[in-house]
Amino acid sequence: MNTESKRIIKILISLCALFIILILYISYFQIFTADKIVTSSYNKRQWINEENILRGEITDRRGTILVNSVKTEKAQTRNYKYGKIYSHIIGYSSREYGKSGIEAIYNKELLNLNDSNPIGELKNILNDGESVGNNVVLAIDHEIQNYAYKLLGNRKGSIVLMNPKTGEIYSMISSPSFNPSTLKENWDEIVANEDSPLLNRATMGLYTPGSIFKVVTATAALENKNTDETYNCEGSINIDGYVLKDYKGKAHGEVDLKEALVDSCNIAFSQIGLEVGDDKLRRTAENYMLNANIPFDLRTAKSSFPEKIGSKPELGASAIGQGKILVTPLNMAMVASAVANQGDMVKPILVKEIINNKGRVLKKNKTELLSKTTSPEIAEQLKSMMIDVVDKGTGRNARIKNIKVAGKTGTAENETGKEHAWFIGFAPADNPIVAIAVIVENSGKTGGTEAAPIARDIMKKAIQIINK
Repeated sequence: MNTESKRIIKILISLCALFIILILYISYFQIFTADKIVTSSYNKRQWINEENILRGEITDRRGTILVNSVKTEKAQTRNYKYGKIYSHIIGYSSREYGKSGIEAIYNKELLNLNDSNPIGELKNILNDGESVGNNVVLAIDHEIQNYAYKLLGNRKGSIVLMNPKTGEIYSMISSPSFNPSTLKENWDEIVANEDSPLLNRATMGLYTPGSIFKVVTATAALENKNTDETYNCEGSINIDGYVLKDYKGKAHGEVDLKEALVDSCNIAFSQIGLEVGDDKLRRTAENYMLNANIPFDLRTAKSSFPEKIGSKPELGASAIGQGKILVTPLNMAMVASAVANQGDMVKPILVKEIINNKGRVLKKNKTELLSKTTSPEIAEQLKSMMIDVVDKGTGRNARIKNIKVAGKTGTAENETGKEHAWFIGFAPADNPIVAIAVIVENSGKTGGTEAAPIARDIMKKAIQIINK
């Protein structure tokens, strides 16, 4: 073989290698990154679609229009009909600041971009403004959402109300909020606000749970056959030199597990934590989706339980929901839902379905089992305990006339020195149709006095609406 032939062969091999690399890159791009780039809220090419496609509506479960678009000769205007009430769910769509919430996650559906390739995009552009996006139907009930928003008022915190059997979210509130209709005018003020109004506290807020975590610890105790039947509470306990106290140093005396939960006894639950051990407590917490990514229609932070608890004092504190445990309100609403649903934790659903502009259902989110948190028998025991919490314990302010309520209060210490007030629960206890988590940040009050009445009023209102 002469020198010229060898050069030609080398050139051909090099060209083939480059061709293969190009094919591999295009394949990688198409499979792994194309959709993300095409649907990115910062992709300028998306705004060409915005100009030529009438962006779809977002409605509640009953068809109430929450957001729609109106097209003029010059531009397309997005109308956020209820301002702050839905700012953390729906989010915003802005040329200057990108997209957030459902507007970002479901951007492709709202623009009816069925193809993420250039040909599909070109087809949409050539429609010359005649194309109409799909509509997103939320599981949210507007009447419940509006009521919950007004009830939380100016307090900082969050409310999550859901169906424990189907996973559908009826209401999700985060406060403080912002008005997406005036985003451009108020952006500097919003981002400078120390209370973080852009933060969706329901899904991204991480809080010390305090005594609502005792539901998880009680689960571990019921599953562990070696725990004691009773515990002696003298108002405080010394664990290897660390003194842990009950609320206001109250001594509850001799209590069993149910009495300890009803009275929210820190001393008994710290002893339970030491008995079951950190491995069992962690596994139980992880069954309730701590240390796991919760699949959801919006971004979620991961609730956390320490990978390793280094000391007995830390274990005792963890058992009562203090220490290094952090949870989201969404996760704790799911904990209540799991107990209400015989131990089965289902996937939370915010987007109910996607429909086209003619009303045809294109996609429907169905109920999915996420975790078997515990057995139906133990879930029933937990339910009985939580009913007593509301009937005669710290959750009395959550009682609803003629409706049996199950719940657990929490008063969580944190670095600010002002406790978070928590309540989780469900109703009607005999056949639950709503489960709830309420947190009021840094209220300085107990969960029983601050969060329980809010939960009571929302559950009562929601049951009336659902049963119409």
